Amino acid sequence: MKLLQAFFVAGLLGSALLSAALAQSTVKDVDTYVLQPWMSIDVGEAWKQGYSGAGTTITLVDDFRSKNLMKGKLGTKSENLLHGQWTLGEASLIAPAAKVASQDFHAGTSVPLASTGLNILNLSYAMYYKNGLDVSKIKWSKQESSIIYDAKNGLAVVSKAAGNDAVAIGTPTRSGYVDYLNTALRGGISAIYVGALSKNGTPIAQAKLASYSNTAGTDLTVQKQFVVVGVENSKTGLVGTSFAAPVVSGYAAILGSKFTGASPADISNQLLSTARTDTVADYKPAIYGRGEASLSRALAPLSIK
Repeated sequence: MKLLQAFFVAGLLGSALLSAALAQSTVKDVDTYVLQPWMSIDVGEAWKQGYSGAGTTITLVDDFRSKNLMKGKLGTKSENLLHGQWTLGEASLIAPAAKVASQDFHAGTSVPLASTGLNILNLSYAMYYKNGLDVSKIKWSKQESSIIYDAKNGLAVVSKAAGNDAVAIGTPTRSGYVDYLNTALRGGISAIYVGALSKNGTPIAQAKLASYSNTAGTDLTVQKQFVVVGVENSKTGLVGTSFAAPVVSGYAAILGSKFTGASPADISNQLLSTARTDTVADYKPAIYGRGEASLSRALAPLSIK
């Protein structure tokens, strides 16, 4: 039984093999600890407080060896990079002190976790199959099996791109496919679905859901796991919930560098429970889930449980 694997960029599908080396060449022109126009101002404030991801590990499972280059920019210079290089660049620029690792999404091997510190897994891809499949009968590879296990057992924060089909999580696309990796992560105690806003929102200038972004839908369990963040195509040239998930991965690393004793489930819950509903237009849980992720609110307490 074969699943159709895809990365979450509007209209883009691709295949790849394993590579960590390529990931190290990402966005060379961007200085670390420089707040970029696409970032929330909360990131700069977190850095000023001394929190930038130290002691945490972000592992990006993505495309690191195909020939599918994408044009974009995270600084001032446009580049042509692989999908995984872009997502890795985003996460590492938000949390520059975090250790960043990569595994290609066709590796087929278990995703290794660091033995110390908070682990964060970034998933900016999908596993599609025709609607009607019993998810319990899917024979996942060791890669997806390890990811699902880590999310269900709270061993790593799992930041999952919600998808670009403009449907609710778990709902078939117009062509009748369902992202069964989304379905398998439902109820995972440290899993977060991440949708995309058209920009970073504020109470004065509220943001709307990006037209392509999947929504939380009416499933209350999914709603509790769902947040949104801005993906500003005009500033980066990048579009899709692929580029929303690494923002939340970076936020999780920043939280992990402050709340060093917190578990992955604690960190995920902190990001979910502190999301804002006043920065999105016409807030509804079925659309935005918990709301827009707020790094400043999540970072505010002296401790979390």
